[in-house]
Amino acid sequence: MRVAILITAHNRKEKTLSCLEQVGRQIIPPRCNFQVYLVEDGCTDGTTEAVSVIFPEVAIIHGDGSLFWNRGMWTAWNQAAKEDFDGYIWLNDDTVVYLNMLKVLLKTSNKFNDQSIIVGPTQDSSHSKLTYGGRYKKGKIANTVGKITKVDFFNGNIVYIPRNVYQKVGNLDYYYTHSKGDFDYGLRAGKLGINIYQTAEILGECDLHEDLDSWCNPQVPFRKRWLMLHRPNGMPPKETFYFERKHFNILLATFHYFTIYLRCIIPQLWRVKTFYET
Repeated sequence: MRVAILITAHNRKEKTLSCLEQVGRQIIPPRCNFQVYLVEDGCTDGTTEAVSVIFPEVAIIHGDGSLFWNRGMWTAWNQAAKEDFDGYIWLNDDTVVYLNMLKVLLKTSNKFNDQSIIVGPTQDSSHSKLTYGGRYKKGKIANTVGKITKVDFFNGNIVYIPRNVYQKVGNLDYYYTHSKGDFDYGLRAGKLGINIYQTAEILGECDLHEDLDSWCNPQVPFRKRWLMLHRPNGMPPKETFYFERKHFNILLATFHYFTIYLRCIIPQLWRVKTFYET
């Protein structure tokens, strides 16, 4: 069994190194090996050099700083797929994985004959709540530790995609720059009849990004809000429209296209985050 682990990094040297260290300490099932593919998206903080020295076995792919998460993961996956691995793990570099991650993902996948997507939930560093993982249709995270749970889509922090699923669904949608690619992938898979399951065990730690996004924060000057709205890691309206038209309907997509701008201009009208921002 050969598995590719896909990671995208940009100027988070210590987190990236910590992530790779935990990957290197994994409990490896019998007759299994893995290869890490790391896209360094124009890192300027020494990440690339440190990884090359400390983890020479990692396959490094160079970006220019414009890929962000989704296109970085697409790039890593596109390269790894040339080697036709038995499965692919998406892993965020700010996620501290537990040593049983690989073992649990593969064991759970085997229960479903390697025909389903397997999601590993994460918890915060204080171990008080789940933070990322599988989600139900309306965006609520599946808070079901202790049993394998069927979900509708997922955050891309820890995800296992068997070869059988990749051959049916393909790569991430390159249209998205940073976010929504993970949600999109799960919804695409569902339309093809592919099930998604969250593991019974928590497989890592990743704290929530709970600060209100700059693009809709009333404490941030309007000019900066406008600029942040259109950044790949903001809430780019065209990508949101594309996502909602693709998976819901054009009326909802059009409505939100305008309300996103309204929220940026008059953020005081909103008090609740949507599931896109959780």
